[in-house]
Parts: sequence; C-alpha cells; structure tokens
Amino acid sequence: MTDTNTHEQAYKYRPVRFYLTVFALTWLFWVPGIFLGRGEAANGIGMLFMLLGLFVPPVTALIFVLTSKSAALKKDYRQKLVGMFRVKPLVVLAAVISFFLIICASILLSTFFGESLGQFSLTDFSFGSNGATALLTIILASCLEEFGWRGYGEDSIASYCSWWKESIVFGLVWALWHLPLFFIPDTYHYNILQQSPWFALNFFVSIMPLGFIVTWVYVKNNRSIFATVIFHFFVNFLQEKIAMTQTTKCVETLVLFAAAAIVVAANKDLFFEKRHIGRLLPIEVRQPAQ
Repeated sequence: MTDTNTHEQAYKYRPVRFYLTVFALTWLFWVPGIFLGRGEAANGIGMLFMLLGLFVPPVTALIFVLTSKSAALKKDYRQKLVGMFRVKPLVVLAAVISFFLIICASILLSTFFGESLGQFSLTDFSFGSNGATALLTIILASCLEEFGWRGYGEDSIASYCSWWKESIVFGLVWALWHLPLFFIPDTYHYNILQQSPWFALNFFVSIMPLGFIVTWVYVKNNRSIFATVIFHFFVNFLQEKIAMTQTTKCVETLVLFAAAAIVVAANKDLFFEKRHIGRLLPIEVRQPAQ
C-alpha cells in the first residue's frame, strides 16, 4: 500500500437546518411561557420557560457537531471552547473598555435630550425576583448563547460569505430569535415593551451594530468562544447595572453604529476578505491502511 494521504471531503455547514431547528425548539419553550407565565399563581413559570429556551442553541450546536462525522469540526469546536491559546487578552480587554466608553458617551449625549447625569450610577437588575436570580440569568444567557452561536451558528453562515455579510445576516437572525421574550412576563424584554413599543424596536435595531462588534471579538480572538462569552457577559451586565434610561439606550444605538463603523473601517481585511470561505476547517486527512 502507498503512504500517500487520502483527503476526505471538507465538512459542509448547514446554516438553514441549524437555525430552523433552533428557532422551532426555542420558541417551543418560549411561546407557552407567554401564557403560562401570567397571573399571580405563575410564580416565575415564564422565567423558567425562558431559561429552558436558552439551552436550545448550545444543545443544537453540540448535536450538529457530534453527528457531523467530521473529526475536524469536532476538534475545532473543542479548541474554540477550551483552547485558551486562541484568546488575545488585550483584544478582549479593549472590547470591554470600548463598550464601557460607548455607555459613557451615550449618557453624556443623552443630556441633550433631557436625561440626567445621575445615570452614572449603579442600579438594581430590571428583571427577575432578586439580584442573584438576575445575575445567574445573565451568566447563563452569555454562556449558552455563545456556545450555540459561536459553537456552530456564526461559522455556518461565514463559511459561505465574508464576515461583513455574515454579521448582517446573523444580526437579523439573532434579533428575530428574541421576539417571544417581549411577551414573557418578568423578562428584560417584556419590561421594556411595557414602557414603549419604540424601546422594544430599539432593542432589535441595536443588535445589528453589536453583531459586528461581537464578530470582531470572535474572529480577532481566533474564533474563541471563551472570548465572546466574556464580552457578552460584560455587555449584558453593564447594560443592566448602569442606571441608563431607555431613552439613553436609544442614543446608545446610534453610538453603537458609529463604533461598529470604526471597527469595520479599522479591520477591513477581517470583514471583507473571502479567503476563509470553505476553509474555516482544515481538510481532513486519513491515513489509508498499510
């Protein structure tokens, strides 16, 4: 027998199947939560269904990886999850500091619309029965979403297009995925919808520029899930603990668009190159029997 390596066909990502599965199963929990979570007797049932739905993206991603029959995909997932060598601490730190500065700039600009500088203070969480429950929810949401989106979802889109186009497509999908949460009592999304439908719309719009920034963190850290978990957590935590009004968060959306534009302009090759298309994973090599 010859020693020549045999190259197997590279793994083909299946984004449509993945996202249809995630939406169907997540909403299978969240839609009943809309009705079961109402009334005094509900006692947090809506929040329970919300948390159950959060497990769908990571579990779906894991199933897609494990059933792929691709050793390269499985290895890549493992390294993205625990491969600390991929993480660039200074990039993660810069991203967290930048987001904090975005919040500061938004508060300062909001004073032109009558908002107070008193927003530069800490406040209680806006959802959940107590602070510990809300903090646990934020931690879980950060971890579970990233295990799903970065574990399989984002790569499944980027394997067919530039990171620029991927950020747009994923931003739209990510925003739409949250839709049922606006009707589940006690969730953050429900509370802002009760204040104004415009604030709810602002949430959807804000996800678009944020998606570009998360993509930058992800790719710049060699596609590390751990890096995006850290960034996602700080985004959610700062959004909750700093006493910004919803009006200020509308201003923040404009600042986020400006920040995303700067990130894209400063990383044109990252967002517009197409060298990675079909090459996110190495071609698997199998040694034939001797």
